[in-house]
Amino acid sequence: MPLCCRTDKTDFTRLAYELSCVELLTPMRNLSVIFATGLLASLFATGCAGPEKKLGRGMRNFYELVRGGEMRREIEQSALFDSPEHAYTTGLVKGLNRRLARTGIGLYEIVTAPLPPYGPIFTNYLNPDPVYPDSYKPRLYSSPIFATDSTLGFSGGDVAPMIPGSRYRIFDY
Repeated sequence: MPLCCRTDKTDFTRLAYELSCVELLTPMRNLSVIFATGLLASLFATGCAGPEKKLGRGMRNFYELVRGGEMRREIEQSALFDSPEHAYTTGLVKGLNRRLARTGIGLYEIVTAPLPPYGPIFTNYLNPDPVYPDSYKPRLYSSPIFATDSTLGFSGGDVAPMIPGSRYRIFDY
């Protein structure tokens, strides 16, 4: 009879119980708990400022897929500096390339937000902050969060900020 199988037959107990060898050799540790504890300890050791900046920058850059600021800027810059014929061809291709690059960098920064280094990457190719065409300067949205006089019914900002390219404003000063 192997060591891991044991039957006790005494006058008091007539039950037989068996333990498999796998159960005896399996450690009682759960690796996910150890990993989560290590991740939490590293978060407390490094602080939260770096990861939150990296996560916010990653979300901004990943939103470029919807926002399209790189494409609008490259089309505008190609029209101004190359020629109007190049605006919708070369500018479109350059803008699409930069748009996809910024989206990929945003996805990378979202996934690696808790891990160092926390500074922006590929700054020689892309500006860490989102870009806009020179003909458009973003302002705050019309929202009770930003408008101090919203209880009186007066506030300003973009009319349709959720639509890319919407530049209609009310109550500009």
